Amino acid sequence: MPEHPPLRVLIVDDEPLGRRRVAGLLRKERGVEIVGMIGDGVSAVEAIRSLAPDLVFLDVQMPGMTGLEVVRTIGPADMPTTVFVTAYDKHALAAFDLAAIDYLVKPFDDERFEEAFQRARRMARLEEASRLRDMLLAVLQGTGEQAPTVKTPTRSGAGAGARYLERIPVESRGKVRFIPVSDIDYILASGPYAELVVGDRKHLIREAMQNLENQLDPARFFRVHRSAIVQLDRVDALLKAPSGDCDVQLRNGVKIKIARSRREELEKRLAM
Repeated sequence: MPEHPPLRVLIVDDEPLGRRRVAGLLRKERGVEIVGMIGDGVSAVEAIRSLAPDLVFLDVQMPGMTGLEVVRTIGPADMPTTVFVTAYDKHALAAFDLAAIDYLVKPFDDERFEEAFQRARRMARLEEASRLRDMLLAVLQGTGEQAPTVKTPTRSGAGAGARYLERIPVESRGKVRFIPVSDIDYILASGPYAELVVGDRKHLIREAMQNLENQLDPARFFRVHRSAIVQLDRVDALLKAPSGDCDVQLRNGVKIKIARSRREELEKRLAM
């Protein structure tokens, strides 16, 4: 099997020491090409557009144009896989998930960098998997086979002839597998990706939760929260707290928070 091409990485940090630190750690990794080291946000935007890197290590606090402004300028949907590098406490970064896969909080050690890098590498490879998936679907459609994609139905209900996803293609180690949706217990949002949970296994795909929700049969799946979709026949109980909060408990014991605005509809659906 042919090896992946080198992972093309861009480093953006206004501090030279910070750029050298990340570059030094990257040079220890196999299959990595550093395509640029940038010291300001405006130049970063130009470099991302012209170099099309697979992965960007992006400093949050930069004078002139911050890392967040870089993301907003490029557009979250068009950003490469991104790891934010910041001096902010990690808990203060909840609002920074525009396109980031992970956060490195300065000062970080080699082990924490390795964890973030390996996760980002996997995510960047999923970009390739997404392109391969689109090609596979085009082939299936061109040959008249039933492709695992559908026209997006409205949430208020589709016609009697509506088709929903029956299988979802997932890339792993150079192989594309097709996961039956009937095997999925629940789905969690993970930045610009979705995590399909099947028993004790998890599969990452690059797909927005809204798109998945629209393509899954509403008689079988329900979005309990903006970051979670559950398969209804996996639901074991609703756990209600005196505060009014509520969790859904699945048959495997997993508990997932239910948005208050979704609770009444979920109860109706479970009663059907």
